[in-house]
Amino acid sequence: MLSFSPFLGYSFQEIQSILVMQGFAGLSLFSVLLLMALGLAIIFGQMGVVNLAHGEFMALGAYMVYLCSQIVQDHFPSLAPYYFVIAIVIAFFVAGLVGALVEWTMIRFLYRRPLDTLLATWGLSLIMQQAFRSIFGAREVTPTLPEWLMGSFKPTENIDIPINGVFVMALSLFMVGAVTFFMFRSRMGLHMRATVQNRAMSGAVGINTALVDRLTFALGCGIAGVAGAAFTTIGSTGPDSGSRYIVDTFLVVVFGGAANMIGTIVSSFGIAQAQSVSEFFLEGTMGKVTTLMVIVLILMIRPQGLFPSKVRS
Repeated sequence: MLSFSPFLGYSFQEIQSILVMQGFAGLSLFSVLLLMALGLAIIFGQMGVVNLAHGEFMALGAYMVYLCSQIVQDHFPSLAPYYFVIAIVIAFFVAGLVGALVEWTMIRFLYRRPLDTLLATWGLSLIMQQAFRSIFGAREVTPTLPEWLMGSFKPTENIDIPINGVFVMALSLFMVGAVTFFMFRSRMGLHMRATVQNRAMSGAVGINTALVDRLTFALGCGIAGVAGAAFTTIGSTGPDSGSRYIVDTFLVVVFGGAANMIGTIVSSFGIAQAQSVSEFFLEGTMGKVTTLMVIVLILMIRPQGLFPSKVRS
């Protein structure tokens, strides 16, 4: 019998099974957090914009999946097995287009004014939440998922691994690979990194820095839309669904080191696993509080994050 009170009443085999199952549950949370943090790291790390409406772009992507689900159910039932993949693409482009519109109408006037950007995006988040309530209603909604996303498989008698969690994890890894390729192997990615390094010199050599800013913001918002599509497989969507994840997302970006892809992956995995396991054994919100306290202590010792960006002096 273990002496640590949260483990009392469980046998060693039960604890093993719980840790494995919570670990896979944590992988689903890790996947959503990774996609959210990936988009936010692009906006915050590359542009220095504190986007408090980032969670609402996630909710927008989730609502796009719900809308596609309703349209398919009502008019194209034969597409039910295939619509979800198409809905992910739609969520990416709709969130990205709305993000580009927001950058053009508001964000471009607020660069190098972080406090104003923070207040403006906070107001935007409230506007978007009210728009969701007006259009989709205040109650949470859930899309009808295709049958191939339902169920689970059992590697052992005591362990169930949900298929939707495996799909979400594969989707997040695909997005990480696609963003990495885009940032380091494409011409636009080169322009983005050059603009971050030296905006004046980038403009002098012919790079349209205003267009780069718009596309960067749109890309970050589009990835948040994909995170929303992934979120529909593990939870229902409401007007304030995105705001529940925004603090954790900023925590991932700051803890991992802004603008660092490896840091984003490592910190999102660590935070998701810590929350998933600790919330099972600790009552109420103590699991999240414990995780937060540990991260704050680590940041006090290493304020630059786990993987700080290397800058030439």
